[in-house]
Formats: sequence, structure tokens, C-alpha cells
Amino acid sequence: MKAGFGVANITPRVGVQLYGFGPYLNRCGIAVRDKLEARAAAFESDGKRVVIVGCDLCVINGDIVAKARQLIRAAHPELEDKDILVNASHTHSGPSLSVDYGGWGYPDPPYAILLPRRITRAACAALDALEDVTYSLAIVPCEHIGLNRVYDRDAPPLEDVLKPDWTPAKPELTDTQCRVMKFTRPDGSMAGFIAHFGCHPVVCCQQCRYIHGDYPAVAIHELMREFPGSVGVFLQGAEGDVNSGCVHKPEPESMLALDVFAGRFANAVRRGLAEAKEIDDLTVRSASKIAHFTPDEGFTDEEMDKIYAENEALFDAPDATDSDSKLRMAAVNLVGIERMREIMRRGEQPGTSGEVHGVRLGPCAILGSPFETMQGIRRDVDARAKAPIPLVTSLCNDTLGYASDREAAKLETKGARYGAKMVPLINGRLPLKQIHDELAQALLELDGELFA
Repeated sequence: MKAGFGVANITPRVGVQLYGFGPYLNRCGIAVRDKLEARAAAFESDGKRVVIVGCDLCVINGDIVAKARQLIRAAHPELEDKDILVNASHTHSGPSLSVDYGGWGYPDPPYAILLPRRITRAACAALDALEDVTYSLAIVPCEHIGLNRVYDRDAPPLEDVLKPDWTPAKPELTDTQCRVMKFTRPDGSMAGFIAHFGCHPVVCCQQCRYIHGDYPAVAIHELMREFPGSVGVFLQGAEGDVNSGCVHKPEPESMLALDVFAGRFANAVRRGLAEAKEIDDLTVRSASKIAHFTPDEGFTDEEMDKIYAENEALFDAPDATDSDSKLRMAAVNLVGIERMREIMRRGEQPGTSGEVHGVRLGPCAILGSPFETMQGIRRDVDARAKAPIPLVTSLCNDTLGYASDREAAKLETKGARYGAKMVPLINGRLPLKQIHDELAQALLELDGELFA
């Protein structure tokens, strides 16, 4: 096998709006705490080439990925679109890019135009650096980082989670392992590595305005300094319902916790690099397709009218003010329903279609979708996949909201409603009726193609 790695700086200018944590917060970056990067890994075996790019971004839009693929293929015409996978880490301390999530921050047009060119720079650097490597692999414990926000308390007391032995109430409903792939040159030096793990990088809060890639990027940068000449790529796993143990804390506490959680993740990856065993299977393959997901037809015009009226009524209160978070959330719902109605007026169905994407690296199958995938779907795919090591990966090549597992979708907790019902409205789409089964099946079909 040959592998190559490349890096491009994708840090935005100070002042751009940051992504996440609530509606119409106007969070703008005030300084760079840790640079953002697009870090790429390219692979070649038996004449087949693929390239994977991990970006320190909350989300990445399909049009940006389409432009990057066009530019990469212009430089490397041997590649097809399915040979190029772009993943977002989901840091909430990076620039807003999605116009779909109304109110969650607005994209900076110059940055959005520049970004695909920077992604291309990282990908082409990796492809141009292809060299003979030894491929090694380890699966190691990665605990004391995440909690399931649908079932557990959201953000326990900080003094608890900073204890080295802190464990959430239901660790089995989180990702507790890190998958580490290591690529070593003939002289024994490390060319690069991939770390795959599922957990929202939201250690920092809505008060934080420093630009950084949250705990995954801080950890990857620490390891890259430890192994000079190497590049680390982080791939975000099933994180739709897994928050970091620290979230929604004041800025001083958040910044302290950032280094603690980055240290925990770095220790897990470090252990994986030390324990990685050489792999004999050096197969490289790729597959992708457009999957269609069934909208909830029970979400009728009458239901939308009811939601619209309930939200609009909040603005009629004598003491209504735009500083009220409930009022700002109501505005998001109103805008989302108006977008959905406009789609319907054009005779279109506001359902969801998106690319599912698979890359095989020996025994590992990276099974990516544009959703924030929840743990139940990941467990389902893991149990049924042909791949010895399936890697369900969120936020690949686009952003289409949450893929709620069937158990979470039935619950009436705030976290469950947000993913299954509220986010589709924010995006101007209908909720998805069978997303667990349909996404799991689409990923398993890719898995079957990769391991046919």
C-alpha cells in the first residue's frame, strides 16, 4: 500500500460568525486559539486511489464539496467523485457554513468561496506525497469523554467530569472505543494516522468566541508535534446523540475543560499508535450512491399551521423582546416553515436525499452519510456489517441534520425532539419517518459492495 498526507490551513479571518449553540446568537470569532485545518490522507493499492479529507469545521455544504471534487479531479483525472470523501469534525468553534440552519450563524461568502480551494490543496498534497507504507491498526478504549444527551443529564457538574475516572450514567450509549490507523514509512518514521471516534466537539460554550477545532483538533495537533513529519486525520463517528462531558459551561470552565478532554482523546490515540498491529489486507475500494429517505407524511399542512400559529403568538406578548431565547427559537421555526411552504408551492416534496459514501481500507469500511448519526444506528450497522471493522461516520460531503435512531425518536425528551422534529423544521424539511432503518440499510449496502 502507498499512502500520502497533506495539510491546508482553513482558519477564517477573525470576525466571522461561529456555528452552533442556539438561534441568532451573533457569535463572532474574536481570536484564534488553535488554527483550523483540512488534513488529508490519500491511499493507493493495486492501482486504485482514494483520498479522505478531515476538516476542522462544524459542517460542510454539498456545493463546497462538489467544487472541491471538481478541482481535485482536474488535477487528478484518474479519480472519480466516489474516490473523494470530505468529513467535518463538527466543532462549534469554527465558522458557520450552512445556509440551511437558519439563525445558527451566517456564512462568510469570501471564506466559503476560498474553502474548496484549500480542501483541494490538502487533497492534492496528499496524492502527490504517495509513498510505500506499512499499515497498522488498533482499537483502544476511549472513555470519560462523552455522554448520551438524549438519556443522560446534559453537562453534569464540571468538578465531576474533570475527575480522571468520571463515567456517564450510560456509557454503553456512547462511543467508548477509538479506531486508530497508523501508516509507517520504511525508515520507521510515521507518515500519518487516522483516528475515528464519535462525540460532539462542544466542550466550549455559546459564550466562547475563540476559533479552534475543539478537543479533536487540539489532540491531533499535540500528536503531530510529538511525531514530526506526520499528519493526523480525525474522522467523526456517530455523534448525533453524544455530547462531550462538558457543554454549556461559562467560558473559563470551558477553556479549562477543552485541554482536559483533548488530553484524554490524545491519550487514547497515543495508545492506539503504540499498540497498532500490521495489517495484511491492503485492499482499497470506494463506493457511493444517492439514497432517498421517506418524509413523515403525517406532518400535514394542519400540523404546520398549528406550529406556526403557536410560535407567531409569542411575538404578540406585550413584553416580547428579541433578547428572549424562546422568541429567537420561535423565529427559526417560522422561517423554516415558510421555507417548507415555498418548496411545496413549487410542487416539490420537502423530503431528503443525500449521498452515502463508503471507503474501504483493508478490514476497515468508512461508511459515511451527511447526517449527524445517532448511536442506535451505529450499533445496528456494526452488528450486521460484513466489514471486520465498520466505521459509521457522520457529516460526510454535506449536512442534512440528524439521523435519529428509533429509540430516541420515540422519546419526549428535549434532546430527542430537537433531533427528530425541530432540526428538520429549521432546515425547511419534513421530519424523516424511517431514517433509522433506511440509513442503516443504505450503509449496509455500501458495506456489501466494498466487501463483495
